[in-house]
Amino acid sequence: MRKKNTENVVFRLNPSHPPRMTADEIRALSQKPDSDLDYSEIPPLQGRLWKKPGDLVSTENKQQITLRLDADVVAFFRSTGRRYQSRMNAVLREYVIANSKASRRSA
Repeated sequence: MRKKNTENVVFRLNPSHPPRMTADEIRALSQKPDSDLDYSEIPPLQGRLWKKPGDLVSTENKQQITLRLDADVVAFFRSTGRRYQSRMNAVLREYVIANSKASRRSA
């Protein structure tokens, strides 16, 4: 008995070899007006824009700890350049803010 085709497409992105757009695809995309672009799969920013990590928390508020992280997570942030630990802190801070708001709404 054959499995029913669910029409789901599975695509795994290899970050070290991202897909490349052809010159024709780039030209077609650049000629397309912004109003025709589909943003439906991108979650809304909910009125918040990313800030520079240094703008989020003063250095007086920092606490040094030992933390074990997955190697690929550390490698990703290190690849973003200097101050990668500040960027990691900024991502964690956004998580804390989002979860604090969510817990206040559910209470």
